[in-house]
Formats: sequence, structure tokens, C-alpha cells
Amino acid sequence: MSQRFSTADVASHNKADNLWIVVDEDVYDVTKFQDDHPGGKKILQRVAGKDASKQFWKYHNESILKKYQKQLQVGSLDSKAAPPTPPATPPPQEKELVKPEANSGVVAPQPTAEAEEAEALDPYGDLIPYADPSWYQSYHSPYFNESHAALREEVRQWVDEEIQPNVTEWDEAKKVPDEIFKQMGDRGYLAGLLGMHYPTHLTDKRVKSVPPEKWDLFHELLLTDELSRSGSGGLVWNLIGGYGIGAPPLFKFGKKELVQRIGPKILSGEKRICLAITEPDAGSDVANLTCEAKLSEDGKHYIVNGEKKWITNGIWCDYFTTAVRTSDKGMNGVSVLLIEREAGGVSTRRMDCQGVWSSGTTYITFEDVKVPVENLIGKENQGFKVVMTNFNHERIGIIIQCLRFSRVCYEESIKYAHKRKTFGKRLVDHPVIRLKLAHMARQIEASYNWLENLIFQCQKMGEMEAMLKLGGAIASLKAQSTTTFEFCAREASQIFGGLSYSRGGQGAKVERLYRDVRAYAIPGGSEEIMLDLSIRQALRVHKALGMKL
Repeated sequence: MSQRFSTADVASHNKADNLWIVVDEDVYDVTKFQDDHPGGKKILQRVAGKDASKQFWKYHNESILKKYQKQLQVGSLDSKAAPPTPPATPPPQEKELVKPEANSGVVAPQPTAEAEEAEALDPYGDLIPYADPSWYQSYHSPYFNESHAALREEVRQWVDEEIQPNVTEWDEAKKVPDEIFKQMGDRGYLAGLLGMHYPTHLTDKRVKSVPPEKWDLFHELLLTDELSRSGSGGLVWNLIGGYGIGAPPLFKFGKKELVQRIGPKILSGEKRICLAITEPDAGSDVANLTCEAKLSEDGKHYIVNGEKKWITNGIWCDYFTTAVRTSDKGMNGVSVLLIEREAGGVSTRRMDCQGVWSSGTTYITFEDVKVPVENLIGKENQGFKVVMTNFNHERIGIIIQCLRFSRVCYEESIKYAHKRKTFGKRLVDHPVIRLKLAHMARQIEASYNWLENLIFQCQKMGEMEAMLKLGGAIASLKAQSTTTFEFCAREASQIFGGLSYSRGGQGAKVERLYRDVRAYAIPGGSEEIMLDLSIRQALRVHKALGMKL
């Protein structure tokens, strides 16, 4: 237990050479921090020996406390209540899972029998309504069990300690330290983000809280969701953006020898991979891409020439899962190659974009790159299927991130609305502000419940059934989640006012996420294309199922 002080104890430390302050009943010794304080020494000296909570929250957000707490906090006031002792958690029930066959779909391990009615799990987090999914707040759920709760705690602790305090700094630097990505590999997280069974045959890395045979798509959802609590699209894309869409085609469709040669170092985080599809003149219209791959005279290599644009993580990557044209027959002339940077002829340059600054968005030029024919992913001229299969996994990742970012905007807003006063009342006491919060919450909850259902369907359906039935619904939810994100970012910005217009400080997350909105509304299929696709595909599939009009 930390040391306890009375207000009189703190008040005695009120000199420039012996300066303590109180923030939210915690006591900090900021004597040696004065020279580093961005607001200067005088601001600290004016509150020496006093409660500085009001002044602190006027300028800073929670990440600042987390960043400096370990080095500056010396104890707490004796008036601060001790944290409640969490109730004892009963041991989780073991459930047998069938070992899945390797496949190219989004199917993960499934229970051997129908799950028994699940007990509600213990409350977790700050318990702000709608700031977390309902199962965090002791609502019953058929999807989540103790293994998911254990992973949640593991990831949240890592994010809170290693990531949250540094996100703003990394975003401004446009780079997340390489060791953080390496930790993703060491912790076994990269191996769990493939939309398939956990590849134990390719890596000895393991997730501490979840045995690999129990890993399912809801663990993957949870991992992405908790990373997104950072409130930075750049951070999330840096860690799982390029990897999450570039690696699955390799592991699902790549030749065994190729996967065994490069797979282990990708899963460990030693090497990086990304997906290279979009071109200056071909984004959602994949069938019309022009990056060309011609067979060499001896038939041993493809010679690749062309350009790719807006490629996430490309600036740092060793491998590029690349869509190329191997025939002039539109979608029937597209192939996918694994291009290795060390082959030569690959040049990359960073692109400056509106949002996701630390994601490493890249312009790539391929000039006479020699790619062994063994690096073909899938079959020649049948790469369109590889690309389309991968889109479902990519879009689900975008949906998860958007909905958590929407929750971050909502949570930041509701916390600020309880502190900020205008016209003699807290913001939350104004009906117009409560209406904004209510509209944010209703869209978040509706969208998230649809997401849970689609994840469950992915887990239950076979590969072909999932591709046919879920592609349209996933596309529709992608559009729903990005419009929800945009709405929540705007409403949060209105609630924060000028604080969300300047970078850093209390409105840092809202300002950053507002910039990131377009990075989610456009990539992976723009909202307009997604909505049109959702109806076209639904009608086509249901006609085959016997739809009667």
C-alpha cells in the first residue's frame, strides 16, 4: 500500500526546493520536475503544497498522469478510499475444442457441443455506461468466457503501462518504436491476428493468458479492440495494419516452403509484411490494376514493374503481398506475389497524410524486380479470389477499430462533461449535451452488437458459406461503423470545443481521432461502394437461396 499523508503533511512541502502537489488525492513530488514542466516553474510553484486537481485537468489528460506517475508519485492522501478488493473469480470451466484443419477462410476453432448458458463475468473497467462493451459491465453474453476476460486484462495492462502514456509523442514523431512491434510478436499477439487457427507449427510464441487451442475469433476481436483504446489509428495501424492484411494471404494461400521460410520471423515480429494492392489509378477497382508481372524467358521468375500507393507500413516492410497483372483479362488476369525487398528494385517513400501519422503510409515503385515463381500466392490469374477473401478479414478489423474509437470519443466526452462547467452548470447537466451522448451511445451499441453476431457467424460457417453470405453484411457494417466513428468524433469535438482543436492536452484523443476518420471511411472499400456491394451481394445470394419477390 502506498504511503499516506494528511493535507497538513502536503502543505509543509510548499517551497521551490521542496514542492509537492495533490492531483485526485494522490501526492506528487514535482521538485525536480519543475525544469521539465512545459508550462514553466511558476505554475507549479503557485500550487505548491496544495490540491492542484482543477488546474491539472484544465490542461492535461489521463495519459500524462500515467506517463509520470511512477517517477513522481510519493503516496496518497489519508482521505483517499482504498481500492475495493475484487471478488474471487471461480476457476474457468474447461471446454474441449476440436482442432481445425488449416483452411483459407475465416473459420476458427469451434466448441464440440452447444455452449451451456454462460454466467455473467465480473464487472471490469470504469463502468461508465456504453464506454465498454456490455459484457465488461456484468451483462450476460453467449460469446465471451473467462479466457477472454483473462486476455482483456493482459492486453489492457500492457497498453496502459507501455503504450497509452506515449501515444501522443509517437504520433507526433510519426513512428512507433520497433521494440513495441517486437513485443507484439513476443507476446504471441501477431500469431493470433490471422483470422484462422493459431499457427503453433510455425512459432513458439504464445499468448500468456490463452492456450493456442482455445484461441478463437473473439480473442482476435478483443485484442484489436483493446489496442484501439489507445485512441490512435496510427498506433493501431503501425502494430496490426499492414501485418493484419498482408500476412493472412501468405499463411492461407502461400506454398508450404515459402510459408516455412519466412513465416516464423514474421510471426515473431523480426520481419514486417504489408499488403500492396492500391495504385494511383486503382483503389477499390482491383480488377483494373496495372502493376505488371511478366514471366522471364527461363520461366523461373516474374519481372515486376509498376507502382503502389497508400500502402500501410510499407516504409518499414521486408515483404510485400502484392497484387499484380499477369494477363489482360481484367479480374481474371490478377495474381498475387510475395515480393521481397532484398530482391532489389523496390523503392519506398513515406507519404504525408491527413491522419494515422505513425502508420508509415507509403508510395512504392517496383522496377524490374525479380520474383521467384515459388513466391506466387494462390494460382496464377486467380489472385482476385485471394484478394476478395482477404477483404472480409480486413474490413472486420476496420469495424472493430472504428467502434472502439467511437467509444473513446464517447468516453472522453462523458468524462469531460462531468468536469467542465458552463453557465453555472456542468456540461452533462445541459440536455443538449446529454442528447449528443445518447446519439453516440445508441449508434455504438447497435453497431457493436451486429459485429458480435457477424464474428459468431464467421466462426460457425464454412469458408465458402461465409464468403457468400457474410461479404455483403460485413461491407454494410464497415460503412455503418465508419459513419458512426465520424459522427462520434464530430460530437466529441463539439463537446470539447477549442480543446479538441489543438493537439495535445485534454482533447488530444478527440483531435487525433478526428484526423483519422477519413483513413477508415475510404480504405478497405469506401462507404458508397460498401453499401452498394452489400445490397447487390445480398440479393444475388438470396436469389440462389430461393428468395421470393
